[in-house]
Amino acid sequence: MAAKNFNVPYNNKELSWMDFNMRVLEEAFKKENPLMERLNFLSISASNLDEFFMVRVAGLMDQINSGYTLIDPAGMTPQQQLTKLTKKIHDFSKKQYLCLSQSIMPALNENGFTFLKMEQMSQKQLSYVENYFNKILFPILTPLAVDKSRPFPILSNKSLNISIKLTKNRELNFAVIQVPSILPRFLKLPSEKGHVFVLLEKVIIQKLSEFFELHEIEAACTFRITRNTDLDIDEEAEDLLAEIQKSIKKRKLGKPVRLEISDKIDSQTKDFLIDMLEVNKNEIYKVPGPLDLTFLSQFAKLNEAKEFRFNSVIPVNPPADFWGHTDVFKAICEKDRMVHHPYESFDSVINFISQAAEDKDVLAIKQTLYRVSGNSPIVAALMRAAENGKQVTVLVELKARFDEENNIQWAKKLEHAGCHVIYGLAGLKTHCKILLVARREADSIRRYVHLSTGNYNESTAKLYTDIGIFTCRETFGSDISSLFNVLTGYSRSPEYENIVVAPLGMRKFFEQMIQNEIINQKNGLPSGIAMKVNAISDLKIIKLLYEASQAGVKIKLIVRGICCLIPGIEGISDNITVVSIVGQLLEHSRIFKFECAGLPKVFMGSADLMPRNLDRRVEILFSIKDSDLKQRTFDILEILLRDTTNARQGLPDTTYLSAQNQEKHALNSQIEFLKIARRKLVEKKNKLIF
Repeated sequence: MAAKNFNVPYNNKELSWMDFNMRVLEEAFKKENPLMERLNFLSISASNLDEFFMVRVAGLMDQINSGYTLIDPAGMTPQQQLTKLTKKIHDFSKKQYLCLSQSIMPALNENGFTFLKMEQMSQKQLSYVENYFNKILFPILTPLAVDKSRPFPILSNKSLNISIKLTKNRELNFAVIQVPSILPRFLKLPSEKGHVFVLLEKVIIQKLSEFFELHEIEAACTFRITRNTDLDIDEEAEDLLAEIQKSIKKRKLGKPVRLEISDKIDSQTKDFLIDMLEVNKNEIYKVPGPLDLTFLSQFAKLNEAKEFRFNSVIPVNPPADFWGHTDVFKAICEKDRMVHHPYESFDSVINFISQAAEDKDVLAIKQTLYRVSGNSPIVAALMRAAENGKQVTVLVELKARFDEENNIQWAKKLEHAGCHVIYGLAGLKTHCKILLVARREADSIRRYVHLSTGNYNESTAKLYTDIGIFTCRETFGSDISSLFNVLTGYSRSPEYENIVVAPLGMRKFFEQMIQNEIINQKNGLPSGIAMKVNAISDLKIIKLLYEASQAGVKIKLIVRGICCLIPGIEGISDNITVVSIVGQLLEHSRIFKFECAGLPKVFMGSADLMPRNLDRRVEILFSIKDSDLKQRTFDILEILLRDTTNARQGLPDTTYLSAQNQEKHALNSQIEFLKIARRKLVEKKNKLIF
């Protein structure tokens, strides 16, 4: 909960994150959502929680173990935070399984999707399971005995395992079998009516006697461990790539921070696991159902369940801004272009880099890569460009959490293709999303720039809402060229004209912009702030926003996840509203609008309002100069703030209230943006035809 420290209301960051994940879980309870999408939201809430344990909970435990006792801005020590967090997570876990057992499973049964226990199967189904076990499972499974000569096995992070209690001549023994992750977690059974399934672990437990013929099987239960996976990287190492590869291997052996066990576990097996895994009671989570709910996302994708899913968001392709243009460079020369993903196709970005790779007049390409897909057309285009003799420089951020291995592979392939590959800056993550193409035109070089709020990843671009702009304005080209020189060489950070760069200038920029709004409000000039971010936790920025609110500045915040600022507190933040939007798509774009005495300025970028973004990362904000694109951005903010389907309003007690209770006319901003993208394309076609 919130606490006041130095008279600044502040909601603890970790507790606020749990509140966000609760909003995800609420989507699983929501009967208005299609059935399989509810399963998917439940799966996402479980996947989110896994990562939260691996990084955030693990970080708190490290602080406690190292004796760190300083309080956070909410007034809590690490131990106090962990105590409150543990209770909140236990309550959350109970709600997850309540959702599954009492809300979703009955709905699945009603619609012809059933999970059976072994004793509920017909003879035909039992024979099918027997055949599957003999032909598929038995050759894969490996029983691992635990005794004086065979130590407890090293278990993979997040792997699902079965602990077996055995006796022979009254001697107690234990063994472990890992449920193979390479196979689907659920097996479809023959059925004359509906769709019938059984979980893989139930099949394995039923057939355990095949592995332990000389023992009596006393009990068996599933368990799962989550490990500390935060990397400890020596960024001063001579070979950063090798250092990260070494750290990734250590991640697999991180200390367990959570043990999930079936609530049907017997006391001896529980004590055995606690002893072997060296966990304490606070790290144990008893589960009244199947462990690891992340498998539900795969179940939700079944072909048999198409009618129970959201209608796919099929991007408009090409976007209206590029319709009628085969030459991407000519289109950008005419005016700045904006693309709103996933409503408008990410192909516009791929086409840009692909044309640059093949264009004989393109001399150089420079790009940052933070997270890319497993089969990236962006990387393929960069490799082709290098093979075509162009000078290609790519900054690959090797420290992108959980994408380190993928990025290392791409970095090596890019180097082999002849690209100049930079591995980022020591002590900083390079999180900005920038692409520059230098092209020979007439007697000069023109620089084309793409700037984005999201990653160069065509897979996530189908699920994340992001915005990118294309421009060849000379001032933007100069700014981005200078930034690349800072990133790849020893250049001093210059004064930029159209971008703001962290860590050197972004905090100061936000402070000045907020203070300007305070001054304008006091002078009777138009004032106001609207921001869309993924998270806000920076104490100094929050203090300034409170000051602005107390001065009378109206502040509208759209914050998907962590929000440590508390809105609506009388005399402190009563001029601040906070909205969180959680829906079919993951809100990812960052937008910042300042009223500026009636001449509003708007910026987009890669940064959230967190200390890591402002102080420990290379981030950029870019200004929107084109008047049409400015207005389009204002419209985007306005539609988001009117959402009544996906939005929840932040309250002074740090809880969130669904906007559905407050408005009669439903508006789903994500569906509305898709309609707008389609309408714009039709209007563009009609305009050019007639």
